[in-house]
Amino acid sequence: MFGALELGLIYGAMALGVYLTFKVLNFPDLTVDGSFTTGGATAASLIIAGVNPFLATLAAIGAGLIAGYITGLLHTKGGIDGLLAGILTMIGLWSINLRIMGKANLPLLREDTVFTPLRENMLLDTWVSIAILLAFALILKFAIDWFLTTDLGLAIQATGNNKEMIRSLGVNTDNSTMLTLALSNGFVALCGALVAQYQGFSDISMGIGLILVGLASVILGQAVFGGRNIVMASLGALLGSVFYRLIIFLALRAGLDTNDMKLTTALLVVIALLLPRWGFLKRIPSLRGRGNRATASVPAGTTEMKDPGEVADTPAGATGARAGKEI
Repeated sequence: MFGALELGLIYGAMALGVYLTFKVLNFPDLTVDGSFTTGGATAASLIIAGVNPFLATLAAIGAGLIAGYITGLLHTKGGIDGLLAGILTMIGLWSINLRIMGKANLPLLREDTVFTPLRENMLLDTWVSIAILLAFALILKFAIDWFLTTDLGLAIQATGNNKEMIRSLGVNTDNSTMLTLALSNGFVALCGALVAQYQGFSDISMGIGLILVGLASVILGQAVFGGRNIVMASLGALLGSVFYRLIIFLALRAGLDTNDMKLTTALLVVIALLLPRWGFLKRIPSLRGRGNRATASVPAGTTEMKDPGEVADTPAGATGARAGKEI
């Protein structure tokens, strides 16, 4: 259980990166599968070469930034479709990652990593390590929350909502897109570097299918917490990563074959997408409504109190139209 929680918090960095592209920028970035491995390969290679593990992790972030920026260049300056641009970068990174590692697998069992102090002091798989990783994940979350409230962050949000409109106001949407893709893949590469050091090796196939894991984390979290404001949306992405790892852990404990993990992930995404449409989550007084919906006001002289979920789900303008008819 502790290991699942630790991995969930580590993968929270990847979930936040996926949140930036898929939810904020509205960009289907498939670079993730390649940049995750790039982060792990870069960190592992540098650690084996004798570089400080923290500096190696920073170098991995830089490699992820470059990978995301290349995808942005292909899309904005090259005019290549966003989905195809991500696929092209991901495929190219496969060969680059092999060049970085020199072989398909790099073991780190005898090397010092960022987790070595915790492991030597027998603090891994304890509440101490979980508290440290939780603090680290929350720092990343609050950094994203702050960034998205700056002028540049608001421009990125506007680019994802209506690119033509914000371009007419003088915002360079190409720069916003490239910056967001770079930041997103920087977070993903950071996650890859930490995962490689946590599990003790970097493998060329460690990023295969990771985009589905990221989507599962983001969608699961937002299905519970909602996504009508930045704070709750980023929190949902972070906790969704933890939920996903716990679900996988429980599935394995129940005897599910490890070969079925990808199918399980796909089913989780489908369920998370369908539950809100079926209205199941709307009947649950969960965190989706807290901070996302305005308190329903009762007109003067009215004694009937409506359910807040019913008021929030009323289409915009319907209330005004009904009031006009009564007048």
